[in-house]
Amino acid sequence: EMHPVLFSRLVDRRTRGQKVTIIDLTTRRTRTSDLADRVLFFKPHGDLAIALGIARILVKNASFDRAFVEAHCNFRQLGAPPEGGGLPPMLGEPMTFEQFAAALEPYTPEHCAELSGVSADDIRMLGALFERRDTKINSLWCMGMNQHTRGTAINCLVHAIHLLSGHFGKPGDAATSLTGQPSACGTAREVGTLCHLLPGGLAVANPEHRAWCEEHWNLEPGSLNPNIGYHAVELFKRFCTPTAEGGDITTIWVQVTNPGHTIPNLNRNFGPKKDLSDKFLIVSDVYPTATTAVADLVLPSAMWVEKHGMFGNSERRTQQWFKMVEPPGQARDDCWQTIAVSRRLLEMGVETMRDKDGAWLFHTQDARGREVPIWDWAHYYDVNVDERLFEEYRAFGRHKHKNLAPYSEYVAARGLRWPVVEQPDGSWRETRWRFSGFDDPFVERGRDFQFYHSVTKDDRALIWFRPYEAPPEVPDADYPFWLCTGRVLEHWHTGTMTRRIPQLHRAMPKAYVEMNRQDATRLGVNTGDNVTIRSRRGRIELPVWIGGRGDPKEGEVFVPFFEETRLINEVTNDAYDPYSKQPDYKK
Repeated sequence: EMHPVLFSRLVDRRTRGQKVTIIDLTTRRTRTSDLADRVLFFKPHGDLAIALGIARILVKNASFDRAFVEAHCNFRQLGAPPEGGGLPPMLGEPMTFEQFAAALEPYTPEHCAELSGVSADDIRMLGALFERRDTKINSLWCMGMNQHTRGTAINCLVHAIHLLSGHFGKPGDAATSLTGQPSACGTAREVGTLCHLLPGGLAVANPEHRAWCEEHWNLEPGSLNPNIGYHAVELFKRFCTPTAEGGDITTIWVQVTNPGHTIPNLNRNFGPKKDLSDKFLIVSDVYPTATTAVADLVLPSAMWVEKHGMFGNSERRTQQWFKMVEPPGQARDDCWQTIAVSRRLLEMGVETMRDKDGAWLFHTQDARGREVPIWDWAHYYDVNVDERLFEEYRAFGRHKHKNLAPYSEYVAARGLRWPVVEQPDGSWRETRWRFSGFDDPFVERGRDFQFYHSVTKDDRALIWFRPYEAPPEVPDADYPFWLCTGRVLEHWHTGTMTRRIPQLHRAMPKAYVEMNRQDATRLGVNTGDNVTIRSRRGRIELPVWIGGRGDPKEGEVFVPFFEETRLINEVTNDAYDPYSKQPDYKK
């Protein structure tokens, strides 16, 4: 339902007679469940226990891929918190295999069954699958694993299982995290828009990385702020706190997202904005949204087909396209908006808009050496700004062997998977399987795998131990239900675009709450009745859909988050993973 193109490829292989077994581990029934060979329902947050149980089976039976592990892996665990409090360092500390095995010992199939709700026999079945060498295993997951207070831990453990078993880095053997939206990799992570990153995977906190960026951008040494920025929940929490009470963020410019709809605990982390006169919110968007509704300035933006652009997707594929239609009215490219604001700041005397030679940061010349006023919309497309920015950006990727081809190669090839390396004949070759000796050009000759640029500086992957963690909230007498939010097939995220498509709006016109039949009978409600969904943070009214598409188990309800007139994120918990900072939306 959330990745229909990819999933259709799996189903197509099975339809053509190939042996493909699909096992769906989930807390609620989905369309994936309908096509799966086995469906294993687990308790909310129980996937950690399942993963720990599988890892213990591999170690206890000595059925892990010993040769692969000894040649290519290290073991890791979180260390002690620093003196004075705070989180244990994210990079953790080394542990021996014996320590790893001892840490796993309590997670017997029976104990993991108690924690997860999946039977001990089914946990043994999963362990036996990973023990096999005559089959390929590809684990696929999306936000259902990531958007939890223990999302980092379960991601580490799933990779640990694949590394332990040797089901890694070969065709058909992989741990595959699917991004939550198109180009989340390419135009967020890779290019450095996260609060702790610089382009190409370089880190804000690393002085050598900052120094290289300053040299590349021709900036004065020390120009780049060494402090990591605030993550999204903290950013808006500070923005929506009065300045006199410590709210040190006074201005936010939002592009290509809708936090007024999606930030958890909206009543605390976004709602107060409308009453704070000293806070200024700028929003670039295509359509009116819950965020533009309280914006102080709205900049109408061009759609993706109305501008040049690049995508980067889950398989490391970078794709280019040219503008197909003109944007309507005053709508402009997001990129142009940024450049135009930079130019206006320069004209206002903001000296940080100049490089160390005194030139404007986005100074652009044509083939004859004449300046092109790209800050003027009438001249923005006199040159291909995207191409020039991409050629500048390419240099960042070389630091971590994320090499990219010239812009013209993407125009010709319609997509290449990095690292892309020039060949002796002048052609450019993409990489299908990274870190593998048979395909990755940066793996040293004669090695089957090489996890180059590992944080331990020894070309080894990390097998993490992370213990089971309880959820941040559990049902009680006052709040007896688990709440899970998510998408539906018809609508993309907050429905900003899809709810304006008549066919999709007719197919799914409003949000609802899926409820188990036994729960509905006990409460005396029927499909179509309005009920109040209430948490410690807020309340909304929604119509009941008994069973619904997901047929939730007793004690669980599901609400999609696409409808902007009834915002389920007024109810959701703003607890977040301490490392990834992703909120606890899912169950």
